[in-house]
Amino acid sequence: MKKGKRSAVCFAVCCLLLCAVLSLGMLAFGPAGAGANERLAQKPKLSNKGKTNWSYLSQLADWIGDHFWLRQELITARNGLAALSGSSPVEDVILGREGWLYYAPTLEDYTGSAPLSDGDLASAAANLGLMAEYCRDRGLDFLFVPVPNKNSLYPEQMPGYTAGEERDLPRLLALLPEENVPFADLYALFSAQGETLYYAHDSHWTVKGAALAADGINAALGRDSRYFAGDFSEALRHDGDLYEMLYPAARDPETGPAYGGTLRYDREGTDTRPDSITINTTGEGTGSLLAYRDSFGNDLYPFLADSFASARFSRSTVYDLTAAEKLGADTVLVELVERNLSYLLTYVPKMPAPLRALSGGEETGVPVDLARSGDSGPEGCIGYTGTLDPAAGRAWLQCAGGCYEAFRQTEGGFAAWLPEGETPERVLYRLGDRLLSAPVGTITD
Repeated sequence: MKKGKRSAVCFAVCCLLLCAVLSLGMLAFGPAGAGANERLAQKPKLSNKGKTNWSYLSQLADWIGDHFWLRQELITARNGLAALSGSSPVEDVILGREGWLYYAPTLEDYTGSAPLSDGDLASAAANLGLMAEYCRDRGLDFLFVPVPNKNSLYPEQMPGYTAGEERDLPRLLALLPEENVPFADLYALFSAQGETLYYAHDSHWTVKGAALAADGINAALGRDSRYFAGDFSEALRHDGDLYEMLYPAARDPETGPAYGGTLRYDREGTDTRPDSITINTTGEGTGSLLAYRDSFGNDLYPFLADSFASARFSRSTVYDLTAAEKLGADTVLVELVERNLSYLLTYVPKMPAPLRALSGGEETGVPVDLARSGDSGPEGCIGYTGTLDPAAGRAWLQCAGGCYEAFRQTEGGFAAWLPEGETPERVLYRLGDRLLSAPVGTITD
């Protein structure tokens, strides 16, 4: 046998042996689990509700590919070798200097390569204004809490990227006073500190950073807390989300500060975790809180639970403001990380559209088609959505009972929850300095 053929045969045999070892290992030790935020293929079934699954073999191949023995260890070894060259082998992770890791989806915010338009930012501010107004009219405190991206606060370790001159977050904050939106400026608060309060291997703040944020939130609400001044002398190992994406089978060497004080609160139920969709708490503070939050709330919520007598922390991206009255809450908080500011234009809060004293407008003669929303909304309301000129500003739906202001979305979209029995007849909207009026065309379900 020629040398080339022998090499090819040896390579094929080695591949077959490796596949056999990995397959037998999966049978002996069970399938490998997910690493970090992976979503692995589900084990397929031959039939479902009496129907044959003709995609079973391809789905089985996907499942085996995601669950073979030593999968996480092999990924860790591969990524470790790739990282030696200075390039990230994981799409969502940026390799920073001195071992720092950054979340790649924040890169557009950092460089300013894809900023929100002035119109979209104005729409986001207006939407927050409608939410704040709803709460204010019902005697509730409202607070918007935008959380800075890690590289917005700590850009020193970002490798080879030029920071943009303007970012969406400060541009949005500059618009909020005009819309009467109370907010906590955590960027200014964190920037004033002389220490790093985000993890090097994680996209989030440390526990001490969460304590500072809680103090800032309480101060913005007219409350007093001193969590940041507490004892953080003890350090505990922390599993960074970015480190786990890179090295799912390795032990993260990073540590972070632990809070040495006592937080007095209880959680309802026994199966809640920091990332649970809903967490209900009772504490020794005062007042009742409804807080919508993202993953930054994992370390934040214990401090706020201690501050309030009762609280609900929700990870829903649809802010149901009507829940505040049902819960008897006196404070509504919306915490949102900088990289997700576009959510303010994507998800329509659950609240009745406010009634406005508005009529007239310059007739366009061009009908605007609407669609009824199939989503569950506020009690006694029906949702309507439509699309206008992308350059359009505020929009209203005129009905027999009055004119209702809509939430604004991207690319000229708008949406509103109207009282049952009200049918939109016209759409009023701003286009520059002009108030335009268009008839409603078809309304589809």
